[in-house]
Amino acid sequence: MHDLQQLALIWASVFIASWLAAKTKLTPVLYFLAAGCVMVNLGWLPGHSTPFIAGISEVGIILIMFALGFEANPGHFVRSMKRSWGIALFGALAPFIAAYSCAQYFWGDGKIALLCGLTMTATAVSLTMVSLKSEGLHLSGAATGIMTSAIIDDIASLALVAILIPIATGAGELSVTGIGIIVSKALLFFILIVIIAIWIMPHSAEKGLLARYPILRRFGMINLLAVDNGSKATLGILLVAIAISLLAHYLGLHPAIGAYMAGLIIKEEYFHFGKTENKRALYQDTRRIIDDVAFSWIGPIFFVNLGTNLVFNADIFTSVLDEALILLGSVFIAQVISASAAARYTGNFNLQDSVMIGFGMLGRAELAFVVMNIAYTQHGIFTEEVFYTLMITIFWLNVSVPVTIRFWRPYYSGEKPLPAIFRITN
Repeated sequence: MHDLQQLALIWASVFIASWLAAKTKLTPVLYFLAAGCVMVNLGWLPGHSTPFIAGISEVGIILIMFALGFEANPGHFVRSMKRSWGIALFGALAPFIAAYSCAQYFWGDGKIALLCGLTMTATAVSLTMVSLKSEGLHLSGAATGIMTSAIIDDIASLALVAILIPIATGAGELSVTGIGIIVSKALLFFILIVIIAIWIMPHSAEKGLLARYPILRRFGMINLLAVDNGSKATLGILLVAIAISLLAHYLGLHPAIGAYMAGLIIKEEYFHFGKTENKRALYQDTRRIIDDVAFSWIGPIFFVNLGTNLVFNADIFTSVLDEALILLGSVFIAQVISASAAARYTGNFNLQDSVMIGFGMLGRAELAFVVMNIAYTQHGIFTEEVFYTLMITIFWLNVSVPVTIRFWRPYYSGEKPLPAIFRITN
């Protein structure tokens, strides 16, 4: 099928999914995932994305994460980092143990069990943040807690991938040097982000390099956005987003993390130039354009494409259904309880935030598929039954994110009283 035909089908499904979401008051992400699943099983979309669709999908998730970071408050983000270590630690450890134990029981193979546990460590934060945005909660304390803990989780998961994959495949052994390199590269990324935010982007400062070398103020972010009287402001911040996404990628992090950090460090004051009446308008117009691109027509391609990973095969599905249901239930319970308890008792979040964080940490995407590709396609460690068990589990974990967030929102916002069991424990 021609790439443009696939794109037309995906956009048509996005349009229909958005209409259904508005009618049913559910998040569009749920329908985007379902659309991809339905179309791949009808044969309308291929099981493996073409480079064109895969490329747009990657751009889509970068735009989504940049748009979410663009709306977030950097001060809240930094403060939340201190509260989120426990969520990242226990929110990754518990599902790892649950998946490892289930896999060891099902298949009795240590390598398979190790890699199954690894697929369940990192949260698909982009899915959660979009689901929260659809409920108007993307700027909430829970959303910030999820995002910050997911970044810590992502770094730790990358370290685990580098450590465990060579061991499981027999290609290498545990290396202190290898671990040190991974951690150092992650730290270097965040150090560079701080340097960019403090010394490169600002156009005025009372201390630091800008105070010492005033000529540098001519190259601040405001000067980039002011090109052609601000008509290229959207292009300018997208260029920054892509550049920092590439920096994250080169240092071993997912580009989406870089895009979120890029949005986080761009301030409204950088748009304040020219006539007074135009300052706020330029910022609002730029945000509107970014949101439209990210959430209406490019970003949704990522979720539709994600849904195409579940190709239905009746015989295999029937044979692994019991294992998939047990694994799904085990990871679901382990993830929600561990992340919620950690948020409550190590992060001092209130009960409503804690439960929302537990639900928000359920999604699995990028890292899980990387691990499965290595274990199934490249090295043949996973059997077809293991692969489909994980695919079914991941798909329904992803579906559970918008569903559970939608379920908890009335309790979170106080529209409904907390269930009795939560009132007792609160």
